[in-house]
Amino acid sequence: MTLTRSGLEFLGEITPADEGILTEDACRFVCELVDAFAERRTSLLAARKAWQAKIDAGGLPDFRADTKSVREGDWKVGPLPSALLDRRVEITGPVDRKMIINALNADVKVFMADFEDALSPTWRNVIEGHINLRDAVNRTISFADPASGKSYTLKKDPAVLIARVRGLHLDEKHVRRNGKNAPGCLIDFGFYLYHNHKALSALGHGPYFYVPKLEHCEEARWWNDVFVAGQKALGIPVGTIKATMLIETLPAVFEMDEILFELKDHAAALNCGRWDYIFSYIKTLKTHADRMLPDRHAVTMDKHFLDAYSRLLIRTCHRRGALAMGGMSAFLPAKTPEQDAINKEKVRADKQREADNGHDGSWIAHPALAEVVNNVYSSAFKPGKTNQLEITRDNDGEITAKDLIEPCKGPFTEEGLRANIRVAVQYIEAWLGGLGAVAIYGLMEDAATAEISRASIWQWIRNGAVLENGRKMTPELFKNALSDELEVVKGEVGEARWESGRFDEAATLLEDLCLQPEFAEFLTLGAYERL
Repeated sequence: MTLTRSGLEFLGEITPADEGILTEDACRFVCELVDAFAERRTSLLAARKAWQAKIDAGGLPDFRADTKSVREGDWKVGPLPSALLDRRVEITGPVDRKMIINALNADVKVFMADFEDALSPTWRNVIEGHINLRDAVNRTISFADPASGKSYTLKKDPAVLIARVRGLHLDEKHVRRNGKNAPGCLIDFGFYLYHNHKALSALGHGPYFYVPKLEHCEEARWWNDVFVAGQKALGIPVGTIKATMLIETLPAVFEMDEILFELKDHAAALNCGRWDYIFSYIKTLKTHADRMLPDRHAVTMDKHFLDAYSRLLIRTCHRRGALAMGGMSAFLPAKTPEQDAINKEKVRADKQREADNGHDGSWIAHPALAEVVNNVYSSAFKPGKTNQLEITRDNDGEITAKDLIEPCKGPFTEEGLRANIRVAVQYIEAWLGGLGAVAIYGLMEDAATAEISRASIWQWIRNGAVLENGRKMTPELFKNALSDELEVVKGEVGEARWESGRFDEAATLLEDLCLQPEFAEFLTLGAYERL
């Protein structure tokens, strides 16, 4: 049974609680956004494919000649609201009710509520996420955990809330308009803005967004037009919306000035989304055998192409008056004090590198890491400062296209292959079961993890990587390793968990992704049809 409301057709189950989100006026607002912008979004996705085809044919990414005047121009983004001037520690996670409360209560400045990589977009997860965020903004959110008996409520002064919407490539198959799936990003943006802009204003905040996976400045222009249209329709002053754009694709690092310029009335910051960036490096340069990435653990931020990416983002942002956010630390509290101390030292060293480079803050996945990261950035900031906008990095000299795509040295090992298999299978299985943020081997993993793992395997097979033990990467080697590692995972999770889960389905999907002749742009596109 479907429900049609103000031009939108809902294919998912609608409960009485959902009605508060799916009001006639809210649906009409979202429907108008879909009508105005869905077709342009389709064209933008086609342009991505055309650009990528040139790289697959042997080209390499570079700075655009047609936007040189933007890069060389003297301009700045609009003024930042006071609520976004101090972002030294941000915690991220899905729009789960308990997670939202714990994250907003953590000793952090910002909580990024994620409708994207940390969310498995079942209809219930999406619609309940909007209910949860509405309640959080209105300070009415609470949660009683039936398993532990504990109750959770918001503290007096919670963190600032920023919503991350889905990327341009993702549909919302449970909402249709004129027989076509609605863009997931417009569903996320539209319902969040409509229901929360007044309450956010009353809090002294605004509708703040994280925009993921941009590739080209034309996509930023599209988002700017969406923001303007949404604000005008609701009678909100243009520029009230502030957005942080994740620079987590290789194409986007060559257009950071242009992205900020297109969104300058709404731009607050850029963010180094390092894990998706590594995935995008592999995806973009997948046919270039001389630029294969080694084992995941060896691709660290001290590698030249990643260090150049971090430094260029900082210089670009600070020159334009925007903040420069660092990347994610995915560590979780360890089971022993000794291992926990080791993990926290790894986090400290990683964040110290970012702070020394000039970043204004970083991400964590667990509240237990807040103190470590707070200490790093508080020590890095000058007295009385809440960011490092004064750091220009003008003395770095030119950061060239060659710097940004420099090959990365490191080992290609069979254990790296097997680790990729184990992590990818477990994450995909959890995603198919409705979980988008999953603890695996002491790290909080999201979709970027599985993307790196399967992309690396595909690239190694495609280009015939030779492993340290002398074995050449072949489909047969992968299939044998997959069979072995499924038994390992089965032993780790136990017979009951294995039988109740979707591990065989996850393994089949991973095998298809790694062995198909053409590289699949995103694993979530095919996996979404299985939800």
